[in-house]
Amino acid sequence: MSRPIQIAPSVLPADFSRLGEEVAALEAAGVDLIQWDVMDGQFVPNLTFGPDVIASARPHTSVPFEAHLMVYTPDV
Repeated sequence: MSRPIQIAPSVLPADFSRLGEEVAALEAAGVDLIQWDVMDGQFVPNLTFGPDVIASARPHTSVPFEAHLMVYTPDV
């Protein structure tokens, strides 16, 4: 039995000055999930965004979010 393929693009390459528009465009394109690549600058050298940025995008789409956590302390 095959499982359906789900499309879950990352918002990492998005224009963050237009984040609401960017996630709305992903929804309009028919994606199944939106992936947030969360990096803390310690577990990996890069630093991206945290819960507040992700929460700010929530009103702009009903597509489910998933997070790829590259952090030492995910509970913080």
